[in-house]
Amino acid sequence: MNRTLADPTYRQSLKTLYRDTLLHDVMPFWMRHGMDPEFDGIITSLDRDGSILDTDKSIWFQGRAAWTLATLYNTVEKRSDWIEAAGSCLAFLEKHGYATDGKMFFTVTREGRPLRMRRYVFSEAFAAIAHAAYAKATGDESYAERAKKDFATYLKFSFEKGLMHPKIEPNTRPMMSIGAVMIGIATAQELRANLGDVKISGHSCSEWADRFILEIQQFFFKPDIGALMEVVSPDGSLIDHFDGRTLNPGHALECAWFILHEGRWRGEKSYLKLGLEILDCMWQRGWDEEHGGLFHFRDVQGKPVQEYWHDMKFWWPHNEAIIATHLAWHITGDAKYAQWHQQVHDWSFAHFPDPTHGEWFGYLHRDGTPSSQLKGNMWKGPFHLPRMLWYCGQLLEEHGTPSESL
Repeated sequence: MNRTLADPTYRQSLKTLYRDTLLHDVMPFWMRHGMDPEFDGIITSLDRDGSILDTDKSIWFQGRAAWTLATLYNTVEKRSDWIEAAGSCLAFLEKHGYATDGKMFFTVTREGRPLRMRRYVFSEAFAAIAHAAYAKATGDESYAERAKKDFATYLKFSFEKGLMHPKIEPNTRPMMSIGAVMIGIATAQELRANLGDVKISGHSCSEWADRFILEIQQFFFKPDIGALMEVVSPDGSLIDHFDGRTLNPGHALECAWFILHEGRWRGEKSYLKLGLEILDCMWQRGWDEEHGGLFHFRDVQGKPVQEYWHDMKFWWPHNEAIIATHLAWHITGDAKYAQWHQQVHDWSFAHFPDPTHGEWFGYLHRDGTPSSQLKGNMWKGPFHLPRMLWYCGQLLEEHGTPSESL
């Protein structure tokens, strides 16, 4: 019989595995190969052995890496190298990350010259959580103020009409995306965890989380067909075109655990119910019964997906699925979630880790063989994987005892 989270001995072995992978494999890889002693910040475009493939820098990852490092400093061990590296990322971010209108770039050169700014303001969200975690680590109130300012910028450009140019011509096909509200939940949660339930743009972090969760429930979640949509019409109706039908199971499972986390923190059973419903339906849509692992994209009507990488296995959806299933079991004690966790954990640890040079490959073919040898790029760096190892480790520190039943 396969061991699952319900087995205390297995939980102890997982706790050791997650901690050792985080502290002796993943973080050393990035600290050794990614940090830039000459210009500050982190370089994430690394080959299998950690050699640099491209020196351009992701602004996302100056914030994401700083959050990871400061959070580990705050919750695992007060290591000077972690907090110094977090400070290096933030120093680079503050010097080179911001444009004159307050928005942040997406990529810059190694020394910090602007390359690209995207429509989205996710750089601002990642800067906000980084500044908040660093403020807690250092006690420097100026970083708390920067965190609040970054989140206010994120809210402004994401939700004030007319500030963000739409991806699709709105007069022809108006639509809205789940991405901004999802990231809004996680950003509000991190600011609250590190700064308290502070007010940003007139509302507390908890109030922002409430708004975003209710919008997901009202517009994006379709329990009648068992799907969490990525984009919908402004009234929540389905858009019967390629983009409108495309599901991203990993994204949905990440959303599910954000909602479960909020429900657990607040003691709000309606949020727990919603998070579990999203997890249940999107696991069924995403899991590859033939080869194992999670499909990257699916069509809500079961039709062919236009993206040619639809059946690939990316690292980050598996990280999010491991968290979602673990947290769902931790909350409910339901054996189903323990079994799903065991499935995705076993498949992930059998296929993604690189036993030769450490860290995880990011991109696999459907059968689990590597599509690329690289360990990082503008999208992959020290965030999803260390967050999974850390978050699940925190749950296991609570002895893996399920909470009261719903």
